[in-house]
Amino acid sequence: MARKLRPDEEGGLYHVLNRGNFRSWIFESDQAKGAFAKALFEACERAGWVLHAYAIMGSHYHLALETPRGNLSEGMRWLQSVFANRFNRFHGEGGHLFQGRFKSLAVEDFQHLANVCHYIHLNPARAGICEVGQLTEYPWTSLHYLNRPKERPSFLKFETCLTEAGELADTKRGREKYLAYLAWLSVDEGEQKERAFETMSRGWAIGSRGFVRALTMDEKQKQSLVQLTAMEARLAREARWSEVLDACLRLSGHAAEQVHESPKAADWKVAIATVLKVREMARNGWIAEQLGMGALTGVSRYTSECLRGDRSEAARIYREITARLKV
Repeated sequence: MARKLRPDEEGGLYHVLNRGNFRSWIFESDQAKGAFAKALFEACERAGWVLHAYAIMGSHYHLALETPRGNLSEGMRWLQSVFANRFNRFHGEGGHLFQGRFKSLAVEDFQHLANVCHYIHLNPARAGICEVGQLTEYPWTSLHYLNRPKERPSFLKFETCLTEAGELADTKRGREKYLAYLAWLSVDEGEQKERAFETMSRGWAIGSRGFVRALTMDEKQKQSLVQLTAMEARLAREARWSEVLDACLRLSGHAAEQVHESPKAADWKVAIATVLKVREMARNGWIAEQLGMGALTGVSRYTSECLRGDRSEAARIYREITARLKV
């Protein structure tokens, strides 16, 4: 039987986590933590994710994510592979960094997602890295940005955790109250048990008994909710990519017949390839085949040059297509 994919629901809410391979301390240095944070922020921008909380620890990470486009698997594939490539290139190493693809727990609603956020924000204190009163000074969690609203990336949102903590506003006073709320929660073991902190990273769903039961009752119900075979999921992704490719061809004023009549690094091809990689996270092999762009490594090189502005005409076409693309 084909391996089942994890949920990829539009507007889905998830607690996502993973550990270093053999529980290794892949994030032991600040440089490694910073590199993962940079890749995470890039993934959020590319995938259109809403990031509600994150924590990068020594051997693992936690994310509280909302996926408006239903692209959790594609986004996580990009995030972990890009970080691994950068890490291995910097350290002159090879091999797998993580235990597996990643673990994702489907979250029922924003109230339960808020509890995931609290759990994530308390992670450094629970691990003994810092005191609760110093959580905002630990630079590798979303809480570091709580009192730095001008430095926050646009996709990082605190509304969920602030609202659940008592309808708090994202103001100086509201943020102070949230930190006091976390301090209270950190010492109230009964409240942590009530919010199921001990199972926050186990299983595959977070929510009411009815929600979890609906997701786990039997394989047929799971399939009716989110489970696709690997082949079905691949075909669905490629159908979406084809739709975007057709739209990009129209917007650039080119026909499909011109794909194999033009040079592999033509500016309009590079622009379209960049749209597909950045907006849809399409794979290099598929792009190279559809646009006649030669080797996979060439696609990466051309699109990187476009994004840097080294290919000025391709960059201009890319910006024009992005501004007009509606699919």
